[in-house]
Amino acid sequence: MSTVRKAAIALAAVSALALTACGPTEDGAAGGSGTPSASPTASPSGTATAGPSATPSKSTAPKKTATPSKPPKPGSTDPDFDVFPCSTFDVTFTATLAEPTTSSYLLKITNKGTKACRALGHPIVTFGDLDGQATERGAAPGIEDALRLEPGQSAYAGLMGGANDGKGKTVNSIALTMNTESDLKQTPLKASTPGLYVSPDKNSVTAWMNNAEDALSL
Repeated sequence: MSTVRKAAIALAAVSALALTACGPTEDGAAGGSGTPSASPTASPSGTATAGPSATPSKSTAPKKTATPSKPPKPGSTDPDFDVFPCSTFDVTFTATLAEPTTSSYLLKITNKGTKACRALGHPIVTFGDLDGQATERGAAPGIEDALRLEPGQSAYAGLMGGANDGKGKTVNSIALTMNTESDLKQTPLKASTPGLYVSPDKNSVTAWMNNAEDALSL
């Protein structure tokens, strides 16, 4: 074989080997399921990322709103806020002759209950079966300053029938109800007053006092 022919055969063999190395593999050429390599996803900034994070960010829990404290009841800081006016259901009643010439009697009430009450204004006094009631004498404190009676404590008022002027009548009893500044129906408390003369023009009764002396001197 000539040298030229040998060189041609060698060149052909080298070309065949080169074509075999550059061509697709048998599996690839047949459409086989070769495992592709994972390709990173490009982020907008150009940095490769592996996709969204598997762990979500924790949301912030809403803060609890503080519950306002309950407002105090009106008047609850005032020790007298639940002290009501005395009625005839709360007290006992007596009438004692103090001065026969003017038919003056000392009226006395005592708190028989278990709670304090207030003796308001003037007592409401009627004379036996006579019409009308005793005329109020002197000023009385307002409801906020009215006499407070603890259980067992007493209040006093001075009742005067007036001197015998020939115009009046004599009664043997009186009846008392309390000023409550309300429409509360009360049972009148009665006291014996033998021979009490009642002048239509001069009878009177004082406001409630905390002592007998003031009640009779007004």
